[in-house]
Amino acid sequence: MAQLYFYYSAMNAGKSTALLQSDYNYHERGMKTRLLTAQLDNRFGEGRIASRIGLEKLADTFNEDTDLIRWFEQSPDVNCILIDEAQFLTRKQVDDLAVIVDEKNVPVLCYGIRTDFQGELFTGSERLLAIADKLTELKTVCHCGRKAIMVVRMDEHGNALAEGAQVQIGGNERYVSMCRQHYYEALRPK
Repeated sequence: MAQLYFYYSAMNAGKSTALLQSDYNYHERGMKTRLLTAQLDNRFGEGRIASRIGLEKLADTFNEDTDLIRWFEQSPDVNCILIDEAQFLTRKQVDDLAVIVDEKNVPVLCYGIRTDFQGELFTGSERLLAIADKLTELKTVCHCGRKAIMVVRMDEHGNALAEGAQVQIGGNERYVSMCRQHYYEALRPK
């Protein structure tokens, strides 16, 4: 029986690496997968899932208007769907993924960040936390050694930002994963 999985974390926990490893495992067994990533995250090129350790693979892309049922119907003979940057999915898209799991018996593995730099849930993450069959937290660490659960957005001078648009694409140059204590300390006015 297929299930809807959500692997979530703060940044730099190895979500893309884990996704690419799962993809490799399916292919090693002679199975077919489809990969999907957010169109707006083109740091490594459009439609490219890349990990910090050098693994990468091409993928289809989605935006808020992508009809995932129609996308699935273009290649319905897959054994698994793997989605990177799942926090950017809409509520309807997550519900459509559940339909694919339940009605087509195809497992869907979603990987994404749970909360934004203000500690608020992303829409896709919120819906996945609500309806996924399996939830798995991938862990990373704060500079103090404790588990990092928050993400701090930094300006060009290394100062933590408390305001701004929810989505601003960036990597290590813009975001730092921290434990809750250091997250709040970083945001305190100096």
